[in-house]
This record gives sequence, structure tokens and C-alpha cells, in this order.
Amino acid sequence: MNFQEPSMFDLLIEAHIGLDRQGPGSSEMTRRALGFVDNLDANSRIVDLGCGTGGQTIVLAQNTAGHITGVDMIPSFIERFGATVQTLQLEERVAGMVGSAENLPFGKGELDLIWSEGMIDGIGFEKALTYWKDFLKQDGYVAVTCPSWLTEDRPSEVASFWADAGSKLDTVGGNVSILQQIGYQFVAAFTLPETCWTDHYFIPREAAEKALLEKYPGSETVKAYVAGDKYEVELYAKYKQYYGYVFYIGKKA
Repeated sequence: MNFQEPSMFDLLIEAHIGLDRQGPGSSEMTRRALGFVDNLDANSRIVDLGCGTGGQTIVLAQNTAGHITGVDMIPSFIERFGATVQTLQLEERVAGMVGSAENLPFGKGELDLIWSEGMIDGIGFEKALTYWKDFLKQDGYVAVTCPSWLTEDRPSEVASFWADAGSKLDTVGGNVSILQQIGYQFVAAFTLPETCWTDHYFIPREAAEKALLEKYPGSETVKAYVAGDKYEVELYAKYKQYYGYVFYIGKKA
């Protein structure tokens, strides 16, 4: 074995840095959600929190005229995002920033739109939306995806998986109520289709994991990491009628 044993966090980065998306989603669904947002113009300030390598951020840039900042805690993701921005010659209005969605450097009432796909559950739906609200202008929008229960039935195997991942799933109705209680006007909610999990995330991630197994032959850490992701795929195939990622769009009232 001629390599240093990687950590689980190292593997998380390696498995995702070459992907357009670091979680379920698609350009089509990003555009669909953006369609519920109005009042954006060339002077609008948009932030994408937990932007990863910027797949959805670029879609936002290609479908709006405002200034966009992508924020992520992983420097290598921001580095790749920055390279994409340069390749597409979007530097004048799109930039990446290493930072935390729980400690934003923006001013009160500065932002027209806060976007976040696949990250909010790591903070907590209510906690994040409460904190982010102060940064929005009056009538500013928030648009997020969050794993949610789609039925009242809650299989214990699914609940345990998400709890172990640090996420607490609520129903769509429950999250909409939270959104409204915080002080947002509910605009829309829709469930991401199965292809957002399979075609746009699981399949490209599986190819990246195959490369990891080849790069670190015999590594027990890599085997355990890949096995964990395989279990996630199997769990979704078995229980996809019970849970999924849901886009929530709200407007600061």
C-alpha cells in the first residue's frame, strides 16, 4: 500500500469535486424554482449557500442578470467553481467565497435572493431560515431544497439514516408552516423527481467512487465509505415513495 490512508472527509471531497452537483438536483429543477422568483434585475444581489463546485450557481448566472456569490466551506470546491466562472467569462458578476452559511459576511437587508440546494438540513430548516431572513431585503426571496417526508408514514430505517447524518426530516406541510411562522410568505414547494437522485447524482457519484477504489486499492476506509454510499442508494430505491428532496420558495413578508 503506497498511499496514506485517507479520512472519510477526504473521500467525501474526492468523490464530489469532479461532480457538477454534490447532491440530488438538476438544472431543470433549478430553473423551475427560479421561475417563482420575480423582481430580479442587473442590480440584484444573489447568494448561493453551500454552492459546492457551483453547478446550480452557474445555472442561476445563466438565467439572471444579477451579481451572484457562491459560498462553501470547502476551499477546493470554491477553487473549481472559480475556474468554471473564468472559463465561462462570468467574473464580472459571479464569484466564489470560502465561508460558512452560519456566519455570513453580508449586511442586513442586502440580498435579493438566498439560494441553497441540499445543504440546509445540515444546519436545521428553522434555524437557517431564521438566521438568513435578516440578510434579505423586504420582498426578497429564499429558495432551498431539503429532504422531507412525503407521506405520514415514516419508516424507521429511513429516519435512522437521516438522523445518523445529522438531519431531522419533517413533512412538506410541516416545513411550509415553519417557513410561514418565521415570517416568510409561502410561494411554492415541489418535490424533485427521481432522476435528480439517480441520473444527476447517484450515477456520476458511483463512477467517482469506482475511481477511489482503484486509487486506494485495499483501503478499508474507502471500502467503508463506498459501502455507506451504496446503502444510501439502496435505501432510496426501497423507500423513495416516503421521502425526497423538496424545493421550498418563500418571500420575506
